[in-house]
Amino acid sequence: MLAATYTRTGPAAEVLVVDHRPDPVPGPGEVLVRVHASGINPADVKRRAGWNGMQMEHPLVIPHTDGAGEIVEVGAGVDRARIGERVWLWNAQGGYGTAGRAFGTAAGLIAIDADQAVRLPDEFDFVAGACIGVPAMTAFRAVHADGPVEGQTILVNGAAGAVGHCAVQIAAAGGAHVIGTVGNEQAAAHVMAGGAFATIDRRREDVFARVMDLTDGTGVDRVIEVDFASNMALDAAVLKANGTVASYSSSSNPQPVLPYYAFQSKGANLRFIQGFAIPAAARREGEALIARLAAARRLTIAIARTYPLSEIARAHLDVERGGNLGNVVVTI
Repeated sequence: MLAATYTRTGPAAEVLVVDHRPDPVPGPGEVLVRVHASGINPADVKRRAGWNGMQMEHPLVIPHTDGAGEIVEVGAGVDRARIGERVWLWNAQGGYGTAGRAFGTAAGLIAIDADQAVRLPDEFDFVAGACIGVPAMTAFRAVHADGPVEGQTILVNGAAGAVGHCAVQIAAAGGAHVIGTVGNEQAAAHVMAGGAFATIDRRREDVFARVMDLTDGTGVDRVIEVDFASNMALDAAVLKANGTVASYSSSSNPQPVLPYYAFQSKGANLRFIQGFAIPAAARREGEALIARLAAARRLTIAIARTYPLSEIARAHLDVERGGNLGNVVVTI
């Protein structure tokens, strides 16, 4: 099979190599998937780059956690009726701080635990399916980790991003009133189309003042946060008493200093979202919800660009630059 690999961390153009590798064989409890699309998440880029001191966990790595394709063989103990099933893949490399798996989805084939190959809704093609594992499931967890959100007001910071856009749609479908922060007019239109009732241009507007105006001074029940370090003061200020901040990243500063009493005075709840560590029962709920929303045409996966596997280094650079309205995917 053709696969992308790296044997050391560093810049994409210097460490990523595309070459032929032996075809994997599914072990007991595994399925063999012919990968058609491999999604690139910021976590994949950080792992390859050695961000924040990350080290190589294996001598050779095939990158990427998310993907989609078709089951072509199964291992012992797996129903052979699954052969031919269209699936999306999650956590193909394992979470941060664990050795995880060496071989991710940036390859023609992957052998993976059968539970990590989930039936792909008919409404999604393989490219969209390659962006469910982290973006859509992280969004589900950020929105619904503490129960139903019907009637709540939710602020989504970074609402035009891959996770943020899914969060807007999932929250709106759940009956929430969604406000999204954006960086430009194009992003605002993208977020409004996803179901938000208002957007705030964080570069041109006073976000706190606009949130309070939009909520008649009451603030929001929940904040879904893309960068806790950058926005924690704002989050504390706009939060209602006993509200929740659900943060899935803090890339600008991995060790933020917390304004404790700004949160404590409101009895705030801080929930840190890790898409690699969603509890099994919650994960099944998320998988089912995503399938229902897809069937109802209430969830779309935005795609910014696709690249062939031969151009995976360019695709990584695209993710590193940021600012995309949608996901970046490698097709195989």
